[in-house]
Amino acid sequence: MPNKYIPRLITEEVLASAKEYPIITISGPRQSGKTTLAKHLFKQLPYYNLESPDTLDLITSDPRAFFRQNPKGAIIDEIQRAPELLSYLQVTVDENKNCLFVITGSNQFSMLEKVSQSLAGRTAILKLLPFCIEEISSISPDLSADELIFKGMMPSVHAEKRQPTRTYRNYYETYVERDVRKLINIKDISLFRKFMKLCAGRTGQIFNASHLANETGVAVNTIKSWIAVLETSFIAYLLSPWYDNINKRLVKSPKLYFYDMGLVSYLLGLKSPEHVQRDPLRGGLFENLVINEIIKKHFNSGLDAEVFFYRDKHGNEIDTLLKTGYDIIPIEIKSAETYHREFLKNLQHIQKVYPKRIHQSFLVYGGSEELRADNTCIVNFKNIYREIELS
Repeated sequence: MPNKYIPRLITEEVLASAKEYPIITISGPRQSGKTTLAKHLFKQLPYYNLESPDTLDLITSDPRAFFRQNPKGAIIDEIQRAPELLSYLQVTVDENKNCLFVITGSNQFSMLEKVSQSLAGRTAILKLLPFCIEEISSISPDLSADELIFKGMMPSVHAEKRQPTRTYRNYYETYVERDVRKLINIKDISLFRKFMKLCAGRTGQIFNASHLANETGVAVNTIKSWIAVLETSFIAYLLSPWYDNINKRLVKSPKLYFYDMGLVSYLLGLKSPEHVQRDPLRGGLFENLVINEIIKKHFNSGLDAEVFFYRDKHGNEIDTLLKTGYDIIPIEIKSAETYHREFLKNLQHIQKVYPKRIHQSFLVYGGSEELRADNTCIVNFKNIYREIELS
């Protein structure tokens, strides 16, 4: 029996872009649903997967013939396997005004650089991450924060009811390590695994390459190159600190987060939601879960994620700052299920620092009661996606 298609919130942006551009580029992590989305929205287009050696060889051996046979368009999956096709694609869309090509890829930096060079002005570039909470809620509305952190957001876990630990173990061994070996030469993969687990243990914390180098026994530059690979492969990301005219007083190192909490749970050895609930890192994991929702809201809206964190040298901190034009939206994140007024302390501080730039702020927490205190919206973590306005 075929799996039920779960609608994606990026759909409106994809369809709107398809009316304006002859090429839609969808990047994102492996297994995030790029292929399913493209095939569902554009059923009329023939589909080609460049991960298939036969398909790759057939197309790259005679690209002119391939595009001549598909003048109206096609879905080309994993385009980073044959970036030379982009030049032929450019010629094709210039000669055929009523065509639509949808290309996908899992390596964001190298692929998007080549796309920007070859297809400038001809393509909309969108990023699709794994499910957001609202998408999962369409089939499983009652999952707790601990269940969401343990299960992660991988579509196969929810749409196909796969066991999370087994799924993420296979995902790590099949995709993460394979992609890493393609991008850089790692002689001792066990050192990289140790590095990955150490990173998982630092979720939501300041990234310090020197500390990781000391613990893994590799050079600082090696650690930086490994982090770059994780970013390239949509595995992890570094959240930049907020800079402004008072930057001399601000912490300047980024914080480390992962794009999918299920992978973090696997790397930490968490075997159940109960393990998540008792884990000393639960606060950081919950924070990562919420920040991912905010980033997904940006990407699903076709926007770059102008998301930062704030921390000054006096210990004043805000988990997330969104930049919307001149204004900024501070968001404080607490995993507790009971609201305490002291949760607003840091929000009140930053509102005094930027009185003309902050018109709304959010406290996101684990509780169900939602209210408003002054100009701060207090919301349950499942609702932050729909509550924030990015215009």
